[in-house]
Amino acid sequence: MTEASALWFQAREEATILSERLPEAADGWCEIRTHFSALSPGTERLVYSAQVPPELAEAMRCPYMGGAFPFPVKYGYSLVGIVSAGPEALRGQAVHVLHPHQDRCLVRCEDTYALPPDVPLRRATLASNLETAVNVLWDAQVCLGEHVLVVGFGIVGSLVARLLSFIPGVQLEVVDTAPVKQGLASDMGFRSTCVDDLEPSFDLAIHASASSDGLQVAIDHVGFEGRVVDLSWYGTRPVTVQLGGTFHHQRKRIISSQVATIAPAQRPRWDNRRRKELVFDLLSRPEFDSHLTHTVAFGALPRLFQQLSHPPTQGLAYLVDYAKTPRTSLNKD
Repeated sequence: MTEASALWFQAREEATILSERLPEAADGWCEIRTHFSALSPGTERLVYSAQVPPELAEAMRCPYMGGAFPFPVKYGYSLVGIVSAGPEALRGQAVHVLHPHQDRCLVRCEDTYALPPDVPLRRATLASNLETAVNVLWDAQVCLGEHVLVVGFGIVGSLVARLLSFIPGVQLEVVDTAPVKQGLASDMGFRSTCVDDLEPSFDLAIHASASSDGLQVAIDHVGFEGRVVDLSWYGTRPVTVQLGGTFHHQRKRIISSQVATIAPAQRPRWDNRRRKELVFDLLSRPEFDSHLTHTVAFGALPRLFQQLSHPPTQGLAYLVDYAKTPRTSLNKD
């Protein structure tokens, strides 16, 4: 038996690290020694604050989740490490797996994805959020030369902006209410604009701020028959928008996007494995390193969640480092 430590949400806004025993790896299973995991602030903050709708409790379960909603629950879905036990062909292999934050874990071999040699372990933690961003672009059906607005520069919004920047001819603008994130977007090479300076003529707006105000900005700033893709997840929070202005007259559309189901146009030919292969091919590009803005020690995660009890206004991806000591505080990379 191996001793492992995992992050648990014990009650509303109460996070702690608990120990558990792992059995030896049976046939078809392997043990991973974790190097890094990624914290997805939007979704995990809603789980932490008991905002998972009861009717979605089953749909919101993630692989290897412990407990049940609302509490106690062990939640998270992007972990990278080295296979330390299991089939000889896998031992020593760097892999990505959908798993909560835990320093050692036992998973089915078929659930691991071997990292390509040109994708560093740290960057590989972006894979789960990048799959979301890929699905968003598929749902949006982005065309060459379109004028696109991204509302909300969090981790997924920033990854959407990065993918859009790879498409020739796309004219991209980013808006966020947090001045720090506006500056961060500019530093990363994106055109960052204040809401008051936006023209209501975008072909497409992608909303990622998880707020009613942000969704309204997206709706108000697309032109005739413009598309709004909403990738935000609101949990139990109500969303209010005004549809009495140009929404009907200009035949605007609001499209939902969610990573659990592949976009309709790709679904006949794509499966999750093929989408993941695309994601790791994209992650060979060093531009993605700039999205890893903060690093926190695994042992400091409970304290970090106290800081994230409200929507974060500072960074993008929060990298959890299992080599740092528990005393290490949140550091900006």
